[in-house]
Amino acid sequence: METTATDDKVQAVCSTCGAINRFPYARRLDDPTCGKCKQKVFPRKPVTVTDATWRAEVEDSPIPVLVDFWAPWCGPCRAVAPVLEAIAQERGGRLKIAKVNVDENPRVSSLQGIRSIPAMKLFRGPLEVGQQVGALPKEALDSWLERFI
Repeated sequence: METTATDDKVQAVCSTCGAINRFPYARRLDDPTCGKCKQKVFPRKPVTVTDATWRAEVEDSPIPVLVDFWAPWCGPCRAVAPVLEAIAQERGGRLKIAKVNVDENPRVSSLQGIRSIPAMKLFRGPLEVGQQVGALPKEALDSWLERFI
């Protein structure tokens, strides 16, 4: 999803149809609806982020982004995946869940200092506001997120 902020407006690409939507920055957390397809603009499921899409999906996002650094061979990573899907569904429009496969995206993983997985980092724009290493149960992850969102 590509977003850009100009003055007090935000442009966001709809996660369903790809249409560009523009709305006031102050209303970004109101869970906007796409003018074309009438679906919610922000995704209700985790999005895949790569080295090439990092900036557009994470740093340019008008809503906070929880990035899960994972690998397919990691058991705890697979255990936390359903928890993140549930959180994406529950907090859609207020929080985006992004997943970075560390094996396929070494540049972002290295720049973010990932040494152990699963690792989760919470971003507001380009700023990291929190991090958590290791698999957490849903209640603990919800509690941790509440401190920041």
